[in-house]
Amino acid sequence: MTALPFAFAFPAILGALVALPVIWWLLRLTPPRPKTEVFPPLKILASVLKREETPAQSPWWLTLLRMLLAATIILAIADPVFNPRTSSLASGGPLVLFVDNSWAAAPDWERRIQTADALIDDAESAGTPVSIAFTADPTNDAVPGSAAAARDKLGAAEPRPLVPDRERAFQALRAALNGIKPGTLAFLADGAAARADDATVRRLAELQPADLRLIEGDAARTVAITAANNAADAMTVKVTRLNSSHAASVALNAVDTQGRSIANGRVDFAPGQSVATSSITAPFEMRNDFARVSVDNAATAGAVHLLDDAFRRRRVVLLSGGGGDEFQPLLSPLYYIQRALQPYADLIQPADSDLSIAIPKLLASNPSIIIMADIGRLPEDTYEPLTRWISNGGMLLRFAGPRMAAAPADDPLIPVILRQGERALGGTLSWSEPQSLAEFPNFGPFAGIARPADVVVKRQVLAEPTPDLAERTWASLADGTPLVTMKQLASGQIVLFHVTAEATWSDLPISGTFVDMLRHLLQISRSGGVTSEARGNARVAETLAPFRMLTAKGTLVSETGSARPLIPQAGAESTANFDNPPGLYGSEDGFTSLNVLPENTELTPLDTTGTSAVREGLIGGESWSAKPAFFLAAFLLLLADSLVVLFMNGAFSRLRPATRTAAMIAIALSAVFLIQPGTLHANDSQPGDDLILQRLDNTHLAYVVTGEQDVDDISERGLEGLTQFLTFRTTLEPAPPVGIDLTKDELAFYPIIYWPVSATAPMPSTAAISRIDAYMRNGGTVLFDTRDQISALDNGGNVSANGQRLQAILANLDIPPLEPVPSDHVLTKSFYLLSSFPGRYAGSPLWIEARQGGREATEKSAATADGVSPILITGNDFAGAWAIDDSGVPMLPTVPSDEAQREYAYRAGVNIMMYMLTGNYKTDQVHVPDLLERLGQ
Repeated sequence: MTALPFAFAFPAILGALVALPVIWWLLRLTPPRPKTEVFPPLKILASVLKREETPAQSPWWLTLLRMLLAATIILAIADPVFNPRTSSLASGGPLVLFVDNSWAAAPDWERRIQTADALIDDAESAGTPVSIAFTADPTNDAVPGSAAAARDKLGAAEPRPLVPDRERAFQALRAALNGIKPGTLAFLADGAAARADDATVRRLAELQPADLRLIEGDAARTVAITAANNAADAMTVKVTRLNSSHAASVALNAVDTQGRSIANGRVDFAPGQSVATSSITAPFEMRNDFARVSVDNAATAGAVHLLDDAFRRRRVVLLSGGGGDEFQPLLSPLYYIQRALQPYADLIQPADSDLSIAIPKLLASNPSIIIMADIGRLPEDTYEPLTRWISNGGMLLRFAGPRMAAAPADDPLIPVILRQGERALGGTLSWSEPQSLAEFPNFGPFAGIARPADVVVKRQVLAEPTPDLAERTWASLADGTPLVTMKQLASGQIVLFHVTAEATWSDLPISGTFVDMLRHLLQISRSGGVTSEARGNARVAETLAPFRMLTAKGTLVSETGSARPLIPQAGAESTANFDNPPGLYGSEDGFTSLNVLPENTELTPLDTTGTSAVREGLIGGESWSAKPAFFLAAFLLLLADSLVVLFMNGAFSRLRPATRTAAMIAIALSAVFLIQPGTLHANDSQPGDDLILQRLDNTHLAYVVTGEQDVDDISERGLEGLTQFLTFRTTLEPAPPVGIDLTKDELAFYPIIYWPVSATAPMPSTAAISRIDAYMRNGGTVLFDTRDQISALDNGGNVSANGQRLQAILANLDIPPLEPVPSDHVLTKSFYLLSSFPGRYAGSPLWIEARQGGREATEKSAATADGVSPILITGNDFAGAWAIDDSGVPMLPTVPSDEAQREYAYRAGVNIMMYMLTGNYKTDQVHVPDLLERLGQ
């Protein structure tokens, strides 16, 4: 293409070089050097009037320097150009321009226009017709025509944010040529293959041109982002490049919807590596504000990755009716939920076990989903904010369990009416064998998930039949009973799994289907989080109108042009095309992004094997002007000449050396600490710390202060009597008992709290009930004693006033199902062997948490504190039997009067305390002989 490696843009300027001899003669003379004389003035005047001097000749090297300066300026004005373009076209056919106007051509589009325009000029000079086709245009009129018409098409063309459809453009070109063989066929390519089997160069060679040229730009500038994933702690970004011959480092920039840069990253390529992955580390809240990620200084649509609502990482709150079990994590209510959602969401658990305090704080964090595992009753003051949060678009996801089975049926935050007490798939209303899952319906979020053949359900909570139950059932068992139900509440949803979140009721939590179901629920939740404040319903329509379009240079504009609405395809990734160019589709309330390249695309160079194509560069790359270099050289020569003249005139000799250095910058410290101070400790103690340390040093038995002096005195003396009995009969030596105020005292210091129920005492406040509920949820146990020998839980008999007060208290507590202590329970053998638990009275049973699913006595419970029941209820007046005065004499008689009954009452207290402190330890120990016998077989 180039004939001469060097030429001048203005060769006439070189005629000024003939003036160099005159310049030589003018520059060889210099004025005489100034002479320095010492005062007085008369001597200076005498020397001045003494004689007349003529200028001396300048040194030859100074003259040569000035001649070189003049020649350099002349050459710079003449504008020398290296590798000037002097190409010519092949004859015998029209000039064919096959131009990529794709996203990768945007950075050097002006040079492509210049290159194509220069070829059109050559064709116009030779009288050759021109055919031009653009690969990113939906239609092409490639019939050979005049150079002026081709120039008009070239001027109207612009790069598009699309992958080139070269096959469509080639078919239009071949049809337009109609068998005519091109003279010169120039393929102005972006350098990247449009697909894996891109054979465009070979297809162009089939047209049999006399001269096939492949003109490409700078491949090092072709970089694209092909994937972005919002991981747990950072956003991972996958970047691909076209030129992988050398190592490179690419800067990444994440911006919000306002175009503000809020995070940065960098991806490094090794030599030969075309795909690399890096991460942008930022807090969860900042990553959810990312609107797009781009490559710095790339300015192409491929170097921008648009993000939509699906990219935002959801914030999920986890709540449980029971505390986590450190020693049996697989039985924890939240264990499998955490494992299923941890890779896809940010999980939050409350810092406060009191739900009345924790739930408002959690709602303030704008979660997308709140998950409750086996919570039957919520604090009364939490229903209103939770309902408002759901109505504004939140999703409440609940899992069943023993507490929910025992809860009232009128809970407004349960999607269906439950049959209270129906908890097992055994009995008159259940089936003899566990049930498998039915196929998921095609209208719910689980549509498309394969039915798991190995999942069976052994227990469930049952829903009352209603006319709309089938419509609100997202999953069911093989017998048709609901497994997952939902209720729409304004803009939000309440979803209920009718089984537990751990594997005691079903195999679902330990299956992969469980992960898929939770992920589908996560996807339909509101991505940006939900507040309790009123906000509109942001749902994305099935057909998405163009909202913001991406230009070829990677900027978003509101002009949608000819873009058509996007119809998302279920289970398939939408791809950018002429009808749906890259951009955002939807509205401000909700949109989806469509990027230039499909996910995980890899850029590869064009395949030219089997062709005789000649590779060339764009205009402006191979030719360059030396004018700036000559002007720089002239400036340096002028600077050198000036320094020489100053030196010859003695300017540097008149400089005096510095007489003194600057004053010292700093003065040493006038004094130092001569006495090393002793070690100091900050007094960071708080009021009440001494009391806390006293409570922690020893085990204390605690009782609830009711406000009735006689009741509180009996409670204190009763626990004092039990404390002394424990000290004398066991190795446990408790400290004196403590009376606690439920509204302000810390409850976590005490393994058990004795609560004497009195109908005449003030009703505990909602805050007190919430605190005791949190105490029980975290592993503490409350012993309720109605002190009336009447079972408050016996619905078949009369309930005393104290029993009614107990029922009012329990109505606001989230408690599990209860049963009288079984004969083989660990409470009957934790220290003494007991068959009953008497107090002053002996007629009331001791109620504890019921066993679930017919477990054997040897089987450990999943409850907190190693199987310890969070609640004990009796009416036998334990404290009355234990109470002693200062002399150790019992204060109240037993009914009937029997000191043996009092002894058994003490023993019952000992067993209860050992049960509190050791859990189901004794359950294992009593079976040691059986275990040894089995091991010996």
